[in-house]
Amino acid sequence: MTAIDPTAHLTAEQIEELGRELDAIRDEVIAGRGEKDAAYIRKVISAQRTLELVSRGVLLFSMFPPAWVLGTAGLSVAKIMDNMEIGHNILHGQWDWMRDPKIHSTTWEWDHVSPADQWKHSHNELHHTYTNVIGKDNDLGYGIMRVDEDQKWHPFHLGQPLWNFINACFFEYGIAAYDLELGKNLHKRRRKNPEFRARARAVGRKIRKQVLKDYVIHPLLSGPSFLPTLAATFTANLVRNLWSHSVIMCGHFPEGVQVFERRSIKGETRGQWYLRQMMGSANISGSKAMHFMTGNLSHQIEHHLFPDLPSNRYAEVAVKVRALFEKYELEYVTGPLPVQVFSAWRKVFRLSLPNRKKQPVVQTPEREKELVAA
Repeated sequence: MTAIDPTAHLTAEQIEELGRELDAIRDEVIAGRGEKDAAYIRKVISAQRTLELVSRGVLLFSMFPPAWVLGTAGLSVAKIMDNMEIGHNILHGQWDWMRDPKIHSTTWEWDHVSPADQWKHSHNELHHTYTNVIGKDNDLGYGIMRVDEDQKWHPFHLGQPLWNFINACFFEYGIAAYDLELGKNLHKRRRKNPEFRARARAVGRKIRKQVLKDYVIHPLLSGPSFLPTLAATFTANLVRNLWSHSVIMCGHFPEGVQVFERRSIKGETRGQWYLRQMMGSANISGSKAMHFMTGNLSHQIEHHLFPDLPSNRYAEVAVKVRALFEKYELEYVTGPLPVQVFSAWRKVFRLSLPNRKKQPVVQTPEREKELVAA
């Protein structure tokens, strides 16, 4: 919205042809899903559970520094795996085709304070439908940050680097509050709404369950290692929160990622929806280990195009998607993790300040019609 429209060179026919080509990529993957994919997710779940069990076992002796370091590192990785490559992707329905009731979006619950059903509504139904549409996609800034130059600046925004850092440290709680739409429901009338109260109770139950497991039962089982185990679990949760926040920031907030006005999606076609996902997301380049630890959200562009495809297929899909970016002369925003993190945080700081100079807005067909009419 704050620069020359990077898609202005595309005709309506080209956009719909792009949509058909992306549909063909999706259909090819769906037709090729099979036992190899099923074996992958089962192996990952088994490895995560083994790692978590072993790490918690090591932390029973966390009063000894080597055991604390080893157990904390293992538990951190296990929690990241549970949230990123397993929980996030299962809850997207990526593995529902297996018809395995134990690995299904309707039955899975994850190591997170936000109940799965509430997260699926706010993330799958709202965020992925209205990606980067201001006023529709609450993921965009999480309601605490200014994300575009055209948004009115308030003195409150001066603190958004701090708000963002606090949100990163306690990200799972921030997500739970976001899923509850806590900001707008704090009003006395809204707090009395039966639906909101039921959802708030569900979050409260999930928080109690998580706190009891991580900060009471496991430390107590450690006996004399109670305090070191408590500190280790807190550290593992902190690492997981900082990591997942960074990955998500890199996927939606670096320079080059586009945001959209609410009116721009009126009458949106399938091809236009695909195009918005392409321009509203960014990737992280790196090794196979990097892709795995991000839950393959390092392929954020491909994930937003095809959120229900198995995550282990995104790498092969990315080659074909990038070729389409080149064919249609679109910018494929990607870069190493440090570069993307720096870009995202630079944007957070830049937009925390009032505009020094009004930036030119994207010239969409709707804007051009308005100018002609005027």
